[in-house]
Amino acid sequence: MAERGQASLAGQRLGAPETLGISTLEPGHKPPAMPSGRPVPVRVVLLDDSEEIFEISHRASGRVLFEMVCLHLNLIEGDYFGLEFQSHHRKMVWLDLLKPIRKQITRPKHTVLRFVVKFFPPDHSLLLEELTRYLFALQVRQDLASGRLTCSDASAALLVSHIIQSEIGDFEETQCRQHLLNTNYIPDQMALMDKIMEFHHKHIGQTPAESDYRLLEVACRLEIYGIRLHPAKDREGTKLSLAVAHGGVLVFQGHNRINNFNWSKIRKLSFKRRRFLIKLRADPSNVNQDTLEFLMASRDCCKMFWKICVEYHAFFRLFEEPRPKPKPVLFSRGSSFRFSGRTQKQVIDYVKENEFKKLPFDRKHSRVQYNSSLSPLRSVPNQAIKQSWEGSFLVSSEDSAVIRPCGNSSPSTQRNGCSDQTYPIQEDRRSPAAKQQPVDRAEVTCALVNGHADDCRGATPSPLISPMLNDTGTIRTDDEEDNRRKNCPADTAYCIAKELLCTERTYLKDLELITVWFQGVLDKEDCVPDALKTLLSSTYEPLHSHHTHFLQELEERLSLWEGRCSTEVKEEMQHVGDLLLKSAQELKALSAQLQTISECVFALERACVASRRLESACREFELQKVCYIPLNVFLLSPLHRLLHYRQMLGRLCKHYPPTHSDYGDCSAALGEVSELEAALRPGLEEMENYQKLLELQKDVVGVERLAVSGRQLIRLGCLSKLSGKGLQQRMFFLFSDVVLYSTRGITSTNQFTVHRQLPLRGMTIRESEDEWGVPHSFTLMVQQQSLVVAACSESEMEKWMEDLKMAVDMAEESNGLTSDLLAASKDVKSSGASEVESEDDLCGSRTSLPRNGNSSGNTPNRGNTTAHVCWHRNTSVSMLDFNTAIENQLSGNLLRKFKNSNGWQKLWVVFTNFTLFFYKTHEVNNTHTHTHCHVLCECVCETSVSSRSGQVSSGQSASVGLLSDSCRRI
Repeated sequence: MAERGQASLAGQRLGAPETLGISTLEPGHKPPAMPSGRPVPVRVVLLDDSEEIFEISHRASGRVLFEMVCLHLNLIEGDYFGLEFQSHHRKMVWLDLLKPIRKQITRPKHTVLRFVVKFFPPDHSLLLEELTRYLFALQVRQDLASGRLTCSDASAALLVSHIIQSEIGDFEETQCRQHLLNTNYIPDQMALMDKIMEFHHKHIGQTPAESDYRLLEVACRLEIYGIRLHPAKDREGTKLSLAVAHGGVLVFQGHNRINNFNWSKIRKLSFKRRRFLIKLRADPSNVNQDTLEFLMASRDCCKMFWKICVEYHAFFRLFEEPRPKPKPVLFSRGSSFRFSGRTQKQVIDYVKENEFKKLPFDRKHSRVQYNSSLSPLRSVPNQAIKQSWEGSFLVSSEDSAVIRPCGNSSPSTQRNGCSDQTYPIQEDRRSPAAKQQPVDRAEVTCALVNGHADDCRGATPSPLISPMLNDTGTIRTDDEEDNRRKNCPADTAYCIAKELLCTERTYLKDLELITVWFQGVLDKEDCVPDALKTLLSSTYEPLHSHHTHFLQELEERLSLWEGRCSTEVKEEMQHVGDLLLKSAQELKALSAQLQTISECVFALERACVASRRLESACREFELQKVCYIPLNVFLLSPLHRLLHYRQMLGRLCKHYPPTHSDYGDCSAALGEVSELEAALRPGLEEMENYQKLLELQKDVVGVERLAVSGRQLIRLGCLSKLSGKGLQQRMFFLFSDVVLYSTRGITSTNQFTVHRQLPLRGMTIRESEDEWGVPHSFTLMVQQQSLVVAACSESEMEKWMEDLKMAVDMAEESNGLTSDLLAASKDVKSSGASEVESEDDLCGSRTSLPRNGNSSGNTPNRGNTTAHVCWHRNTSVSMLDFNTAIENQLSGNLLRKFKNSNGWQKLWVVFTNFTLFFYKTHEVNNTHTHTHCHVLCECVCETSVSSRSGQVSSGQSASVGLLSDSCRRI
């Protein structure tokens, strides 16, 4: 190891005896011996910016140097850290602990290595030593200063306040201001100085160790925490970044995460030259390719990222260090690289099973006199830790950590098939008995929170490690769900803020459909005008950028609101009015983009009319699962979002008393949004009508010139037509000049075939229940022809008759549009002629039509429009209903339970366009559709919402209340 004199200096600096500091070694083992050879000085910069020189043999391996650094620091949990240096290609690479240093560093005397954090655990409470947390806090300090750790201004100010509390102690205004002027922690620090001082004033009494803990508590919730971005491109050439974390491989666009692949879903990681490949496990619900390909800058970059993925998977998922591959007899194929060191489980077991003497250490930047210690926190029963690793695995989510099945791999199976370019991700290979072993989660929670088992008695489990359901549908008991629900705030303001957060996530995904998915479709087509591409890009990309930043701030605010922060911090963070006011002011600056949205819809329609190829591409895009509602609805979503903001701000202002601290911001934000919405509303009403006409033009077969200026849609829905064969279900479309009725044909897309049109001029409507003996029936008479129809209820009949009479009055007063909408090729007589009787024979009763899917078998059925919803539910909606529905969209997690299942399945649910859409997770909800069912405004949301395929039950009573409230508002 290190020379005796140097080790003595290290011990004197830290106040530790010379014999301590075994670091990452198991009990009873000795440090690796220093091989013979010429000594070489190696410079290592530590996290406190101090520089140490270590004399090592030029034949020594990376492990020897790493152990010397850990010995120098007296670091017990050294496995979270690593040594990195700049290669001759000017890329930062990790020092391989198994290879000799001379084979990795060509000029050791002139190379500076940095001792930094390598593995970031999902929960800071898993770091059991105060020194380890202090080093992590130094890493956060460096990442903030360099700009690598990006976050909102409020989070940055809170992080800096904890850092200066650790360094200068309790708040004193003059001292704090002078310290901030002399020390720069974040870029543009001067603008946030007052906010930092405001937070610092609330930390009075915190010791440096407590400040480190609070600092990591906030940092762990940041999306970019512990993330190193590796530039890459997808198959279409879109610039992306890849990263790896404790839970799997992540995909970023800029600093925004757009996708993630959990270890449980990955079967194999490999690379071929510059191509990095992710092979997913077979999933019947996933219609996309099972192998994802990314192109990186060079083979070295690709291999470096593959190595860190291998190490992350082994450290967080395996029980023990994988054994080395046996050397081949003749030829070697593939890389011999493997993870070297203890896994996270082994680190925790080692610290828990051994008592270490408490030793002080120096905080280089701190002026506070505080007796720091090196020992881990209070020990806990070993069985609790053993059970926690045998039965579960921790990964973070947006609300709290998810306990997932641990993907352990035996060393023997890990060796097989691991080649140069390939790393197989193994399944859980424990015995069935071990998999079914019960886990005392309360005991596990107490064991993992700071290592204080005694302090957890009667305490609430940490939301970071509370049991939640994973994506694979692990069963969670009702008692566990009740306990989790009790930990969430029950205030109405929190429920509204949570609704805002969840719907903002879905809204941002909707914007990504235009800026990423649809833009990719347009880039592939050479028939798309450049003016259309420029118009869409200049309109939606600034909006996407704004709402990405807003969502990030909102997520951080909600995580602090519902997290384990101190009471003072919670009180400061329990509001969203300031964020909404700031967002509303920025949206007013983007009013030019909002006003050009209507032009985008018109321009796209004109381009589709001019190019059949573009029209076909748009139709195919709408059939993809990513486009779960009509494309034009996504184009209008920014205008819909304004109405949603106004509605939620109104609810907040109604909830808060005028004396509440958040009432002023909410009221001001409501005024800003209302002013902007009032300026855009006339254009929005016109565009909503035009969009519905375009939607019906695609849904209905046999009509021409439907979307023309002056025509308004009033109501669409189902009525039963009385004929010689009884009541037959028909779909009626009421416009301002004509009534069309049709039936859903047995076609590839289940489009509606029009059979007749009735002009509104001269039409009379009368009730005819007594005449025909059919409940809720009425007769439409025009040009000496009559049509008897029946509604499903009295209220439906009243709605239809009222709208029909209003439409007739409008038609009489207007100059008149052409009423000849039927296509010339259609062999059906127009108005005034008798109806073709064979239509009943063609279509039959409504019970003879397929209820779900299509009869052709291969072509996908996208019954995602309002007409299909009305047909399924045998009801109707009006334009007033449409305008109300766009203000009452909802998103969130619900638990679904099938009738023949014993457990609940957690799904991300989007309620929009009168429909519930189900997804496996909100992060990739546009690409991983699970199933969907139609729910109209007439549904009643109690403890569960019934559907054809099962039942949907809310994970929180607030979710059911919000869904019920949305349905009532619609």
